[in-house]
Amino acid sequence: MQATAQMLETGNFVDVRFQDQPRYLQPAGIYWLEAASVWLSGTLKQREVWAYRVPSLLAMTGAVALTARIGAIMFGPAVGLLGGALLAGSVLVEAEGRMATIDSTLLLVVLIVQTMVLRVLMDRSRDRSTPLWTALAYWLALGCGLMLKGPVVLIPGLATPLVMAVLERDASVWRRLRPSWGWLAMLAVVVPWCVAIDVISHGEFFQRAVGRNFLGKIGHGQEAHGAPPGFHLAVFALAFWPGSLFAAIALPVVWASRKAWRIRFLLCWILPHWLVFELIATKLPHYVMPTYPAIAILTAAALHSAPDNWRAWPARRWTQALLGIYGVVWLLVGVALSVAGIALSWFLEGHAPLSAWIAAAGSLPLLAVAVRLTVLGKVWRGAITSLGAAAVVYCGIFLGVAPHLDTIWLAPRLAELTDEYRPCPDTEVVSSSFSEPSLVFLMHGKVELRSARAGGEMLARNPSCGLVLVSRRDEAQFQEGIGTSGVKPIEYGRVRGFNYSTGKWLDIGLFGANPS
Repeated sequence: MQATAQMLETGNFVDVRFQDQPRYLQPAGIYWLEAASVWLSGTLKQREVWAYRVPSLLAMTGAVALTARIGAIMFGPAVGLLGGALLAGSVLVEAEGRMATIDSTLLLVVLIVQTMVLRVLMDRSRDRSTPLWTALAYWLALGCGLMLKGPVVLIPGLATPLVMAVLERDASVWRRLRPSWGWLAMLAVVVPWCVAIDVISHGEFFQRAVGRNFLGKIGHGQEAHGAPPGFHLAVFALAFWPGSLFAAIALPVVWASRKAWRIRFLLCWILPHWLVFELIATKLPHYVMPTYPAIAILTAAALHSAPDNWRAWPARRWTQALLGIYGVVWLLVGVALSVAGIALSWFLEGHAPLSAWIAAAGSLPLLAVAVRLTVLGKVWRGAITSLGAAAVVYCGIFLGVAPHLDTIWLAPRLAELTDEYRPCPDTEVVSSSFSEPSLVFLMHGKVELRSARAGGEMLARNPSCGLVLVSRRDEAQFQEGIGTSGVKPIEYGRVRGFNYSTGKWLDIGLFGANPS
């Protein structure tokens, strides 16, 4: 968000920067989308957070709608509706759709790419030619994906038709996508910006973005996000909740139908992407989110084909036990989410609002009904009821609880405190103990993220127009920075709260100086 704001303020739409440092993590596509949203809303000076989140919201809404459309085309309207609902109701999608990040827009692009592959498959099944625009849309969508997150989009985008060609021993789908010239259309989207950033950065962008950020994630876990293979499978119970249990229930039906071209298409969408991200060292839950639409559609299709029978699982006791254990895990996740608002409020604020209790009172009975229906074999109804429980949970957390957790909203409170005691129009501000980009954004970039000692040195140098944010545990270093300058620090106020990014409680004071 701050990089986007700087892009609008400077008019530099090629070289993405965070303060005075280049932000060479991915191409500029997401920044352009956010910049367009902010510009159209006219909120740049006000630093309105919602404007930066609009692209993610619209993209996730489009992704849900397109998932429902694909499901309806392949298996009928009922499957499409449930598939879209399972995607929309999943924990990860609910979270990502509210963030100013790339992943929602990338998900929409992946769905557009797979829609074009599906059209080719349907053309082949009906023995008709594939229109030129279908292939062009496929390659242009891949180009847009490259502008969002680089080569990541190629994993599901290229793997699906290529793996199908290998399994079927038939490359007709790939040929219908016109790869002989399609790659040129893909590159036409991304090459102009790539040339411009290569010239401006003298090659540094590709060294960082590709060499360190992209390839670096393969060999070792970056930013403490390393995990062994199986991580994504382990977190699936939470990330795709409440659909995760029903996806497990659907497995035997999916396996029995794996040779049907519709099922094969969805499996070729899921498995290559999932396996790649299980094998690379760096792991975050959203890395496999591009597979979630296909999982949602497969789940809905399986439940629709046998809506009142989960007993398709093999009769061996150990398989039934595995499903039962997974069901218990799923239930515990649901209960935890239902009471999360109460628990978070008590832990952070010392009390729970009425909205948190209402959400728990509304979701827990629905969750109990969903469990009962599922145990009785009425799985379709159980899935729908669990989605109702999820809707109540999300309303409680996102509308009733999160906005009132003042303890975790440190950046707005620190920015407000700083503005209240700002001594000069060009006040120099150093934050030594809280380095979240949200503070930089809310302070319009006019804050330096430096050490406590450096903050003390700045205040000694600029006592009339300097302010320093220092936590209590770093105050000794702050005093060392002031040294023997004769400057006497003055504490104007304190902000106490919980930094959820680091998991630490902070007690931060705002210090100015008395030059005398």
